[in-house]
Amino acid sequence: MVQRRSEVHVPDKLKHSLSRLLRVTDGALALVSGRPIVDLDRLFAPLKLPAIGGHGAEMRVNGTEVINLVTSLPQDLRRHLADAGTAGSGIVVEDKGYSLALHYRKAPEHENRLRAHIAASRAAFPDETTEVLQGKAVLEVKRPTVSKGDGVRELMRHLPFAGRTPVFIGDDVTDESVFAALLELGGKGFSVGRHFDGATAIFGSPMDVRRALERLATGR
Repeated sequence: MVQRRSEVHVPDKLKHSLSRLLRVTDGALALVSGRPIVDLDRLFAPLKLPAIGGHGAEMRVNGTEVINLVTSLPQDLRRHLADAGTAGSGIVVEDKGYSLALHYRKAPEHENRLRAHIAASRAAFPDETTEVLQGKAVLEVKRPTVSKGDGVRELMRHLPFAGRTPVFIGDDVTDESVFAALLELGGKGFSVGRHFDGATAIFGSPMDVRRALERLATGR
């Protein structure tokens, strides 16, 4: 049973702040997410921001063109993994093409079962090189060459980002690769609610982040 997550809501005030910051930075503002870019567009509509999507599997620098940086996982492998999301299990399956995520926030008791299911699925396709990414109550099977950090490195090679100092805000364990990349790029990273190696400072909550972005956008 394949489903999409729809619980996330992006406040209009945040969209307004990002729109202003996009203009102030001459377009050098990007979202970095594990979600596909098509989902980011839906969440942040009507904005279509530069973005790194799918943990670095795809990128949009400007305009509307999405660049795929990796090939998709075979459909049979994704179908095998998705079998874990049976009706009534509480498991949400997110098929991104280039990866497949199994969300168990609503069914934490199934974590060990999911790990065993993923191991069996990967063993059934020995010729496919994959790895498992652990996130917040989610296990995601993806290509090992994909990371948010590598996505940011690639993004910084393109205008209008090239030659600038990257500043990143992240709160998930999957953001660790970005904090590591910032050390190479001479950038600054800010975490939310937790410490990351290389973080310049820590925001107490997402609300604190939204307030800081609003102040930056308005110059107050």
